[in-house]
Amino acid sequence: MTIKVKHSLLAASVAVALASPMTVLATNGMNLEGYGPIATGMGGASMAYDNGVAAVMNNPATLGLMKDGESRLDVAVGNLGPDIDNDAGGFGTAKSGGDSYFMPAIGYAKRSGQLTYGVGMSAQGGMGTEYAGNTFMGAGTGLATRSEVGVGRIVAPIVYNVDKNLTIGGSIDYVWATMDLQMAASATQVNNMIQPGTTLSLPGAGWTAAYIDFSDDNDFSGKAGGAGFAGKIGLTYKVSNEISIGATYHTETNMGDLETSGSGAGLSLYNGATPFGPTTFGKMAVNDFQWPSSLGVGMAYKQDKFMIAADVKTINWSDVMSSFNMTFSAGGAVAIMAMPQNWEDQTVIQIGGSYKLTSATTLRAGVNSASNPIPNSTVNPLFPATVENHYTFGVGHNLSKMSAVNFSLAIAPEVSVTSSNAPNTVTTHAQTNWQVMYTQKF
Repeated sequence: MTIKVKHSLLAASVAVALASPMTVLATNGMNLEGYGPIATGMGGASMAYDNGVAAVMNNPATLGLMKDGESRLDVAVGNLGPDIDNDAGGFGTAKSGGDSYFMPAIGYAKRSGQLTYGVGMSAQGGMGTEYAGNTFMGAGTGLATRSEVGVGRIVAPIVYNVDKNLTIGGSIDYVWATMDLQMAASATQVNNMIQPGTTLSLPGAGWTAAYIDFSDDNDFSGKAGGAGFAGKIGLTYKVSNEISIGATYHTETNMGDLETSGSGAGLSLYNGATPFGPTTFGKMAVNDFQWPSSLGVGMAYKQDKFMIAADVKTINWSDVMSSFNMTFSAGGAVAIMAMPQNWEDQTVIQIGGSYKLTSATTLRAGVNSASNPIPNSTVNPLFPATVENHYTFGVGHNLSKMSAVNFSLAIAPEVSVTSSNAPNTVTTHAQTNWQVMYTQKF
């Protein structure tokens, strides 16, 4: 009977995860502020204590802190609620209608003696906005604009308990990314984007704006997509009965280009709201889209009812977000376009604590602090990954000896960024996010 229940739960959880979108909005750059409600309730700190199968996204070595002989299935869903407004002065205002993004996660792990293994699938991060066509974002075309970038991972970890104090582990990650984009740009902006090597001819005059469109209504994937691999390594070490430390390194991904089908993208020219000739259809490639490497270290101090955890993590955005490059191919001609990004690396500080209120209930709270990685000269209302601080809260409750529910709430206060490019748009961005997870042990 136990085996049947376990297999049924696993099958149902995989089905739910595969049928759900992997798109979320930016928090630490394009990363989530935390993975799993146990860690997120504590500001995202996760390097040096058992925080469930979310370890596949945090530090895989913490899976070795499970009890010997224990199997664990975690099924989670989260929601990110961004609130984004843009004020371009005399050009008007634009409020993003993208205010709710759901994300699934599921993982299974088993410890057998010194070896722990499993598999997990989770949304990694991304960005998303939606603007009405009658705002300045439509560049006079009257067309709606939107962006949606989603990244997910399937992670296969293996962890080895070297002795009673030291665990080491790593994982191979299959990573995929999808992207939708509907972007209007003035003729001047488009001409500034065009790069050497472009052979697609654009009219010299008569048009005021261009509209790039590779987007669909599919909640489960984007019009452009790609996939590849990455990896993680990690360790934990028990310094004493109360203190443990941990560290992890996540490699940069290797996904290549995100591509549409041969006619999956459209390029249209407009004179005001009037089409200037027919739409040209072709293939769009977002060139060399990658997720950055990161390095994290942390510690946890635990007594009978209290635990305090603190991590420091660096995310190397500058290696992968120097420029947003696209190649549009149609009829043997190409348009090569570039949008400078010049993102800076982030240092993220994650601090949190937990208190065991009763034998069944644990309370958590924490802070996640990071700088905005996007310079004012390249911030774009379509990609406003500008949130800095999060204040997090959480609660966990054991339903029985073998099952539990955990919940986290993260509040990111409003931040304001003023673009140094005309129009000097003031972008404000706040978030209210939550995660909930059911755990079944076997």
